[in-house]
Amino acid sequence: MDLHLVTYFIAVVDHGGITKAAQSLYISQPSLSQAIRTLERRLGTTLFDRTGRRLELTEDGKRLDTAARRILADVARAKQKVAAVRELESGRVDVVTYSAFSLDPLVDLVRRFRSRHPRILVNVVDADGPAGVHTALRRGEAEIGVSDLSVEHPGMVTIPLAEQDLVLAMHERLANGLPDPLPHTHVRDIPLIVDLSNRSTVGRVGALIGGESTNVVVDCAQPVAAWEFMLRGTGATFTSRNTPYDQTPEIVLRSLDPPLTRPIGLVLRSGEPSPAAAAFVTAATASPVQV
Repeated sequence: MDLHLVTYFIAVVDHGGITKAAQSLYISQPSLSQAIRTLERRLGTTLFDRTGRRLELTEDGKRLDTAARRILADVARAKQKVAAVRELESGRVDVVTYSAFSLDPLVDLVRRFRSRHPRILVNVVDADGPAGVHTALRRGEAEIGVSDLSVEHPGMVTIPLAEQDLVLAMHERLANGLPDPLPHTHVRDIPLIVDLSNRSTVGRVGALIGGESTNVVVDCAQPVAAWEFMLRGTGATFTSRNTPYDQTPEIVLRSLDPPLTRPIGLVLRSGEPSPAAAAFVTAATASPVQV
């Protein structure tokens, strides 16, 4: 059933006849009469009793009247929901990333977006490294990826955000006597907590890991667990300088000499993003990302 025929039918019911209904719809009376006949023919029934001066609904017409008003109300609500998403009053945006960026820059990016669009839900999808980000985007499991841009993302649109400064975070007992900045040659003598499954991170810091990873004492992919190991002095871990370690005074940071950085940014599928995704990109690129 065409939606415009339902609209015409309700207009005839509300106005009590073809003439006034046609005027309200800004169409000709013959066109409206033909539309009502088409609707009756498609439904295989008579909707109006035409014996009197005013059109009256038949029993089938009364049943259609109830159903038609429900249909139009549902359509109106659907339009409102679509409009709300477009106006960023509701809805959600799916963002995929992995452990290396779960704190920095993701927390700051979400904070920026939420300050502008507090009614939009941010759904964070966990991935296994840059390849996992790429796969999630390709499969439609997320619209936006936060990833290391030194890794190629063929077929995707990339938006650079910043160069992330990598440092070593460790317990103050482990840092005692270590220079700041810390020469790369010294790192090979420090016990490390590293996610060896994260190829992009290992590729970035590989030269600082001893032969056959002999100075890696914990291979850990969970940031929370890595934090606990570090807090107990088990080892040091590579992290962004912007990660908020200042709330734990026993944790100290050591810069690296020469500095070690990696490019971070957004990854999206080609084509027009949803309004929520476009707003996330706008918020992320409005000012330099804190690194």
